[in-house]
Amino acid sequence: MGSEQIIFYILSFWLVASSLAMIFSRNTAKAALFLVLAFFSAAGIWILLEAEFLAITLILVYVGAVMVLFLFIIKMLNVDKSTVRAKFAVYLPIGLVVAAIIIAEMALVLGPSQFGLDVVAAPQRHSADYSNITELALQLYTVYVYPFELAAILLLIAIIAAITLVHRKETNRKKQSISDQVSVKAKDRVRVVSIASNAKGGE
Repeated sequence: MGSEQIIFYILSFWLVASSLAMIFSRNTAKAALFLVLAFFSAAGIWILLEAEFLAITLILVYVGAVMVLFLFIIKMLNVDKSTVRAKFAVYLPIGLVVAAIIIAEMALVLGPSQFGLDVVAAPQRHSADYSNITELALQLYTVYVYPFELAAILLLIAIIAAITLVHRKETNRKKQSISDQVSVKAKDRVRVVSIASNAKGGE
């Protein structure tokens, strides 16, 4: 067993362990941090596969930007633990059914008949002047241009939904009315009071 295989098994172990820890964690902030560890482990595996651009993108975009946004939203929403536990029991049967369907679909797509060593050959070593960014751009903006645009639309919808959740209406929150501020008049807000002076020095 070579050093590359040892590194692969180590990264795979941490990827699976952090993924399970994220799923079973009751603390939303800790679950997000476990997801960060899973991203780093997946980025290491991609580097072993000579996909340096995807690895750097995963770290810079998802860990550096998306996860920071997740943590910000988690802290802004202030989710009560008792509320989360109460709703978990209600949606548990549906969640188990959906999880079983997803596992079955992944088993059909990622099984040995589709990704076995006899079907997919080992990745070939490329020369030093090889650019996987160029190869990725050619595939992304030609063959998969419509799924790429669809993913961009879905991300935009997710951003709008996150902003809507953060700025949900609350009864104890003050709201600014621009029209009332523009149309206000001095006589409605300012009252001039005439106070008689006391010649005896306040007696």
